[in-house]
This record gives sequence, C-alpha cells and structure tokens, in this order.
Amino acid sequence: MLQMTNVQRILGYYARYKRALILGGLAVVLSYIVKLSAPSIVKLAIDDLRLTSESGATMQRSLVWYGAVFLSIILVQGLFLYAQRWILIGMSRDVEYDLRNDFYAHMQRLPQSFYVENRTGDLMARATNDLGAVRMMIGPALMYALGTTTVIVLAFPLMLKINVSLTLLSLCTLPFVSMATKFFAKRIHDRFEKVQEEFSSITARAQENLAGVRVVRAYTREDTESEAFGAFNRKFVERNRAIAKLQSLFYPCLQTFTGLGFAAVVWYGGQKVISGDISLGQFVEFNFYLTYLIWPTIALGWVINLYQRGMASMGRLNSILNAEPAITDAPDARDIEVAGGIEFSNLSFTYPGAARPVLSDISLRIEPGTTLAIVGRTGSGKSTLVNLIPRLIDAGPGMVRIDGHSIHDVSLESLRSSIGYVQQETFLFSDTVAENIAFGVPGAERADVECAAEQAGL
Repeated sequence: MLQMTNVQRILGYYARYKRALILGGLAVVLSYIVKLSAPSIVKLAIDDLRLTSESGATMQRSLVWYGAVFLSIILVQGLFLYAQRWILIGMSRDVEYDLRNDFYAHMQRLPQSFYVENRTGDLMARATNDLGAVRMMIGPALMYALGTTTVIVLAFPLMLKINVSLTLLSLCTLPFVSMATKFFAKRIHDRFEKVQEEFSSITARAQENLAGVRVVRAYTREDTESEAFGAFNRKFVERNRAIAKLQSLFYPCLQTFTGLGFAAVVWYGGQKVISGDISLGQFVEFNFYLTYLIWPTIALGWVINLYQRGMASMGRLNSILNAEPAITDAPDARDIEVAGGIEFSNLSFTYPGAARPVLSDISLRIEPGTTLAIVGRTGSGKSTLVNLIPRLIDAGPGMVRIDGHSIHDVSLESLRSSIGYVQQETFLFSDTVAENIAFGVPGAERADVECAAEQAGL
C-alpha cells in the first residue's frame, strides 16, 4: 500500500474537485479586482470636487454618477464574494464527505489487532474533531489565503504607481509581521496536537465508561470514575487555554505592527499632500489600498492558525489511512462455492510479540455436515483456532484449507460470506431485532429471519 504524506493526500482530494477549485479561485480573484477598482473612483471624485469650477447642479450630477459607479462596484464584488464562499466552502464539505467515507471504509479493512492497539474513543475523535479541523483548512483557510495573495499582488503595483517612497514606508512593519507569524505558527501547531491528543483521551474515557457502565455501577465506582474524567477534562481545558493564550498574543501583535505602519503612512503621506507631490485624492486612494491590505494581513494569522490545526489533524488521520490491512486477498484469489470441509494441516500459530505459540502442530479434518466441539481451559487456543478459519487472524500458507483449497487462495468476501460466526462477546447494533438477526445476510426474507429467531429461542 502506498504511504502518502499529508500534502499528497490533500492534493489527491483537491484533484477530485478541480472544476470547483478553478471556479472558486477565479471568483476570489475577480472579487478583489472589482474591489480594488473602487479607490480610483473615490480618488477621481475627490480631485474633481477640489478642482471643478462647475455649477452646483453639475457637481451634484457628478456626485450622483460617482456614487452610482461606487455602488455598482460594491454590488458586483458582493456577487463574487457570494460565489467564492458558495463554491470553495461547498467544495470543502464535499471533501469532508469523501474523507470521512474513505476513513471509515479503511477502518473496516483493518485487522482485529488494530482495534486492540487503538482505543475506540481515539478513533472516534479522529473521525469527528480532526476531520472538522481538516475541512476548515481545505475550505475557509484556502479561500482567505487566495484572497490575501490576490490583494497583495494587485494592490502593491497600484500603490507604487501613486508614490514609491510612501509604498516602501508602508512595508516597514512587514518583517515584524513575518517574524511574529513564524514565532507563533510552530507553537500553535505543537499545542494543537496536544489538544487533539487530550480530546482523544476524553472521548476514549467516556466511551469506555459508557460501554462498561454496568461494571462501574456493580463495583460502585461512579464517583471515582467521575473524578478521573474530571482530571482529563481539566487537562483538556488547560491545553486549550494554552492555545488561547498564544492566539490572544498573536492577533494583537499583527494589529499593532499594521497599525504602526498605517500611522507612519498617514504622517508621511500628509506631508506629501502638503508639498504637492500627490493630490488629496491620491492620498485617500492610497489609504484605501492600505486598508485593504490590513485585513488580509490580520486574516493571514487566522489562516496560519487554521493551517497548523488542519495539518496536525491531517497527520493524525493520515497515520490511520496509511496503516496497511494485515489480511488481504492474494492477487490470484478467487470465489468458490463452499461445501463445508475444513482441514488444519500441521498448524502452528503465535501471536505477534508472544513468547510461545498458542497452537502447535494441529492436524484435523472436519467433514461437511458434521458437528465438532472443541473444549479446553481459558487461553488454550479455542477462539484462536476458530478465528483462523475466516482469516480474522492469519495462519501460514496451506495450514488451513476449505474444501481442499488453501484459504489464502479464496477471496475474503467468498470465504467470510460462507461462514456463520457467533462470537463470545454479544453485540447488538442500534437497530431492530430483525435487522440484527439478518445483519450478515443482505436482503434476507422475513420468514428466514423469523425462523432463525425461533431456532435461537427468541
């Protein structure tokens, strides 16, 4: 199975929605192109008002015209804003849907040993909380990142056209913004990984206590378990507060640096207007562009936050998606009609990490239509022997045969669909009794279900 990195897997999902990505990205670019045309209209209006010697009626008509153009720009920009949100955030929901289905389907293929080594609550946390963080990264974060890039690429040439020195002055705080971003981004990533780990612990603890509630009550451990859960919860809150503390410093830092740059531009630009180097309209236009840059700079902090959270969560999901199913079909596996003959030939089996084998040199043949009872003390290998037949755990090649065929030569679907298997631990799905009885036989007739219920004494 190909091991994929976080970025490779995300790009694979993006590739499924190339059309939405292109249309959404185009809507982002067009939105800012339209938006950045507004300051030039304001500039023309201000300069016309200062220089015109026309009558009041003519000036009034000019103001109405400029106002109508400005309003049209806002309306068109709003339409593109709606389109980009509808397309890109909608696309992120589609990717979330695909990723959740793929994650669930992959877990169905993983062996029993995987679920022994991984807690159910942790897997639930990855399938819910982590998946939500990934969606925020591939949707809203992408949208704002595209917007920030577009406005920077488009606004700076327009600012340079007005005045080079004023534009360079507006950039003086960017190195500080970059350093602050680099400082906080790594710390947010590390702390969010710890938050997600703690959330998994809480989910696992709650799931175990709810599943084992009868045991908890039988041994009057309610208070003890509540205290233990409270300790997990306190730790989770503390780790979330650690992230909140970082964020409460991060955003004010960005706003402070951008505010200082804005103040410097107002002071220096005012001098330029007084000296006649630029007009008042140009100065207002420049400040519009600078204002358009401030929000993307602040939004960049939010984007980085979402990116770090999303990549931490994608890493946790990817560790499961990259886990290889231990038991798979052989390349030449085929479907067979099973009559029921089972044969064990010199069978030995040792669990991974065990010091000695559970089963040693077992040879046995069970003819079709016969009944066999296997008895023995706890841990003697009875369940292991039965689990080897449907390949819930795997024996060596040729050690287990069905109707003369090695089970490794038979497809898993054909093999397992031919076996009725009742486990030691009873489990009922949250469904009707009829659906639980017919679980292994899709499309079972009602009469067959009732017959099975009667035979089972229900």
